[in-house]
Amino acid sequence: MIRAIVTDIEGTTTSIEFVHKSLFPYARAHLRGFLREQAGDPLVQALIDDVEAVVGWDLSIDEAAGVLEQWIDEDRKATPLKTLQGMIWKVGYQAGELKGHVYADTPVFLRRWHEQGLQLYVYSSGSVEAQQLIFGHSDAGDLTPLFSGYFDTQVGGKREAASYRAIIERIGIAGSQVLFLSDIGEELDAARAAGMQTCQLIRDAIAKPSAAHPQAADFSEVRLPA
Repeated sequence: MIRAIVTDIEGTTTSIEFVHKSLFPYARAHLRGFLREQAGDPLVQALIDDVEAVVGWDLSIDEAAGVLEQWIDEDRKATPLKTLQGMIWKVGYQAGELKGHVYADTPVFLRRWHEQGLQLYVYSSGSVEAQQLIFGHSDAGDLTPLFSGYFDTQVGGKREAASYRAIIERIGIAGSQVLFLSDIGEELDAARAAGMQTCQLIRDAIAKPSAAHPQAADFSEVRLPA
């Protein structure tokens, strides 16, 4: 029996278009100014240090901004970038300039599964803070009380089985009792290799169907393996 569901965000609970056409451009437009304004913040400086460690040399604020802007354009899954994006989005959500998108069926089934006693978790390449902002400021209201926890790239890459084994260990439930939802076949492959049950969401033409996993057009078609 499934006791927990771990869900991706992009293409699963939330439109990829919202992430790529709203969130990413917002972060890119505000990144340089944010770094200049927050240059004295120890956390921001630590993140710039992380960027310098990747490129291999010291960077000015503007040079660091240039590297991070390039990473946004490349959709790099770099932890310092994802953390900074989350910090910038927080400002946008609090100012009312951003509203987290979720598909209409997402809150319905998250609430239903939660009421059935299932533990719900999020695993996304976006930072934990960014995940909490999307669900905390969603167009369906605050959905964060439905979740038992969040995981980002600090647990490991989303196409690595070790990441899912780490999640299984942290939530303390056997992998065979955990269902992972995503639109990406390679992520589902990694989750299955770690022992999880899987289901692929095929919400739009962007998703590439993988015959190796059960598929669903939306959450109403997700079957919980008995």
